[in-house]
Amino acid sequence: MKRLTQKFRDLGWTVSDSFADNTTRHRIYKATGSIIGIIVLLMIILMIWWSMTPAKFQPVEQARVLASQQQQTFVTGYTSTATLIRLAETLLDKPGGYLTNDVMPPSVWMDNMPNWEFGVLVQIRDFSRVLRNDISRSQSQSREDKDLGIAEPQFNFNSDSWLFPPSEGEYRAGIKSLKSYLARLSSNSDDAQFYARADNLTAWLSVVEKRLGSLSQRLSASVGQIRVNTDLAGDPEAMQSTPSADEVVTKTPWNKIDDVFFETRGSTWALIHLLKAVEYDFGDILRKKNALVSLRQIIRELEATQQTLMTPIILNGSGFSLFANHSLVMASYVSRANAAIIDLKDLLNRG
Repeated sequence: MKRLTQKFRDLGWTVSDSFADNTTRHRIYKATGSIIGIIVLLMIILMIWWSMTPAKFQPVEQARVLASQQQQTFVTGYTSTATLIRLAETLLDKPGGYLTNDVMPPSVWMDNMPNWEFGVLVQIRDFSRVLRNDISRSQSQSREDKDLGIAEPQFNFNSDSWLFPPSEGEYRAGIKSLKSYLARLSSNSDDAQFYARADNLTAWLSVVEKRLGSLSQRLSASVGQIRVNTDLAGDPEAMQSTPSADEVVTKTPWNKIDDVFFETRGSTWALIHLLKAVEYDFGDILRKKNALVSLRQIIRELEATQQTLMTPIILNGSGFSLFANHSLVMASYVSRANAAIIDLKDLLNRG
């Protein structure tokens, strides 16, 4: 009888221990799941926060504030150079910082903001190149500015280098050189110059025209199109290295449609600020050519590309379908701005 009682007692302890072990294990699983859920939620919140486009700023007002803070003279070219610096700093110092070269979560899962960053970076590269090769030089045989000769290559460094060296370090070196040029520009010495001439403005607009034309074509190709090959049009003696078909089918891959859209959105965001800065620095030339209204219309067309996106995904309807095609809408604004830039160039080239 005693042995039987002892067996029942041993069995009870075994059941109790098993129940306790299961309860402990369940609590561990529940706590682990809660921690993972909190981490995922924080990642989602960070992704949403970091995906927000930085606020626009007023280039002239921002440049005046900077000149006052640095106790510098507000000379011709100060606004354009200060705006270029502000764009580069925004690229690096916005919420989340520079995300293109990140290899850790959550930024490694994001692609919209990195494409937006690339669009901004392209405009920074283009303007810094024209600033170095044209605007800061009186003629083709003149010597290039020493700081701009450093800044322009820095911004052309690989955009997705994580280490050895990181892209951010190279871009900050470019910003430092731009600030040095700006300080010399405002010192009223002939050591640094900014020539606000019609031919210099046309040189930059020629680059902008090609950028917008390319973006417009890539956006329009979201639904696929058969394009007539016009590569050699207008010159009967023209030749090309490799023969191509008379008709070319172009279509943006479905997984690249949102990439092109946000790259365009970033490029036009930066371009709006640069055009406003140019409007001030080249104001006398634009008024003389009666082209000020044309430039303002270009800015207005580009500002329409920054309207709030009312859907979490980029829709790709087939043009006249039931659903919207955000790429085609963006392409319409970009194309109209591009056409206006061509007209503005023609206006500036007239005597």
